[in-house]
Amino acid sequence: MPDGHGAAPPPPPNVPATQALLSGGGYVADRALATAVHLALTMGRPLLLEGEPGTGKTEIAKVLAARLPRRLVRLQCHDGMDLSSAAYEWNHARQLMAIRLAEAAGEGDRATLERGLYDRRFLESRPLLQAIEGSPALLLIDELDRADEPFEAFLLEVLADYQITVPELGTIHADTPPVVIITSNRTREVHDAIRRRCLYHWVDYPDAARERAILHVRAPDVPRELSAQVVAFVQALRDGDQLFKPPGVAESVDWARALHALDERALEHAAAEATLGVLLKYQDDIAKLRGAELARRIEEARDAAAAVP
Repeated sequence: MPDGHGAAPPPPPNVPATQALLSGGGYVADRALATAVHLALTMGRPLLLEGEPGTGKTEIAKVLAARLPRRLVRLQCHDGMDLSSAAYEWNHARQLMAIRLAEAAGEGDRATLERGLYDRRFLESRPLLQAIEGSPALLLIDELDRADEPFEAFLLEVLADYQITVPELGTIHADTPPVVIITSNRTREVHDAIRRRCLYHWVDYPDAARERAILHVRAPDVPRELSAQVVAFVQALRDGDQLFKPPGVAESVDWARALHALDERALEHAAAEATLGVLLKYQDDIAKLRGAELARRIEEARDAAAAVP
């Protein structure tokens, strides 16, 4: 990883190179996604990735940070998030200790001491400030839709100018602007002001061919026959509209690994039923697939996998 305050390495020269960079980190991206990533890197613009949970949005940031390379700084958004958890916080305990030590040593009057309270050494950096300061970083703002809308207003300064204003200290600028990846599961709409400052890409579930390629990369020990059947089974689940929460790519990989850990080489009813909790995360969804319905879907998945060249 880059050290100190050195310059960031140049971005990949073109879309195929960006696609190869992601592939080298184990991320199988289609050309549309690779194009969005390439443009974000080349133009120095934040990239907003929206999509269903489990489609690999967060993983893109992790792979990019490792492959560029840059420090990965992750801000996990949540309800009630404020500046103290996202950007910075004054260390009041250290400030108070400094006053008491200075008074005990007879160093200056109280007014002078108080003016020194807002020194940089008392400022605790949180993810947004950490991404602006120091060596080149990749800032992952994960699940922005979980944060409250007022937080987005503060975020605009960071996205527009790569700076943070601390009223007591001044404005802190980035020596090297971070690469910014923002993800959203669309539980609420991200404000237009944020969208206008970003490039945008919708990360959809992969088609069967790309999902088989993902399993081959992420779970290389799983037999190809089992991987193909798992993909066919999961693709059919997503195509229907009867599940509360269709499985994501991460669940497909986990399920294939779980079946392989049970020494399965093909999709069998007993092992599939016993491991449905790896694939599906809601009991109502699991209940819909038990018994004869599961057997039918397994048979269909086997037939679909057998038809794959």
